[in-house]
Amino acid sequence: MKTLIIAEAGVNHNGDLELARQLIDAASDAGADMVKFQTFTAHQLASRFAPLAKYQLEGAEGVTSQYDMLRSLELDRAAHEILIKHASLKKIAFFSTAFDLDSVRLLFDLRLDIFKVPSGEITNLPYLRLIGSFCKPVILSTGMATMGEIEAAIIALEASGTSRQIITVLHCNTEYPTPMIDVNLKAMSSISSAFGVKVGYSDHTCGIEVAIAAVALGACIIEKHFTLSRELPGPDHKASLEPFELKMMVEAIRNVELALGDGIKRPTASEIKNRQAARKSIMAASPISKGEVFTSKNMTVKRPGTGLSPMCWDEICGQLAQRDYLADELIER
Repeated sequence: MKTLIIAEAGVNHNGDLELARQLIDAASDAGADMVKFQTFTAHQLASRFAPLAKYQLEGAEGVTSQYDMLRSLELDRAAHEILIKHASLKKIAFFSTAFDLDSVRLLFDLRLDIFKVPSGEITNLPYLRLIGSFCKPVILSTGMATMGEIEAAIIALEASGTSRQIITVLHCNTEYPTPMIDVNLKAMSSISSAFGVKVGYSDHTCGIEVAIAAVALGACIIEKHFTLSRELPGPDHKASLEPFELKMMVEAIRNVELALGDGIKRPTASEIKNRQAARKSIMAASPISKGEVFTSKNMTVKRPGTGLSPMCWDEICGQLAQRDYLADELIER
């Protein structure tokens, strides 16, 4: 199954529409399936007194509150329409996460086909009910969540009309960047087993190896932040991939998908040609005369594997030679 790769532009456009277009270009060039932004209005998302998280402070450049930071990163409806059109031209699906009810309604009006519940909204019941009422595929991120909170969110979505069959739960850690010791990729499998849902991984680690490992463990969606440059100011750039790294990740995931195969163990077309050279046959260890008894002393096993398989050893031992054999000559039945 092909992994859905979401290139998370998020707010790495810094409020600049041209930068947002360039992010779409980079996601498309990297081979991602979707490019995702964030949709919100600052006054509905955060109070004027909400402090910045530690990772946000590092890229804030003088901004002291979430509200002020978010105000500079808003995308209005017109911007969304421009970006949706540009994504279509670049042949990549546009996607966005809404962080308030009006923004959810905006994305619905813009006819988005999938809705993303970010980690911070997993305990927001009115939000979950609104998204659940659309009966469209939902991607549910679970950073900071307990198993009980994940279950409650799934139940709320289901009660509002969205089938569990179209909910994909992303294991996630909401630290930017996430320390390797806190990744806990095995939790993804625990979520799948506990709730009978498709699972994926939203990756906030540095580098690409954890996202690739998640695909090997069964993730059907990978979400990863990217930026045009980690040197740009802003809250998420430092924990984001640059375009060449995003391309490397996509290529690596596609290779892992090929490598996973169908699970049936059998010789492949590429290796079957090597079987005779690599395997062995029963042959004479020394000259053997016609009528002589085959024994472990006058037989041996050597390459190539063009004669009798060594698995026939017991069958041949004790039989009489039907002709003379030279040393290293293949034994015949």
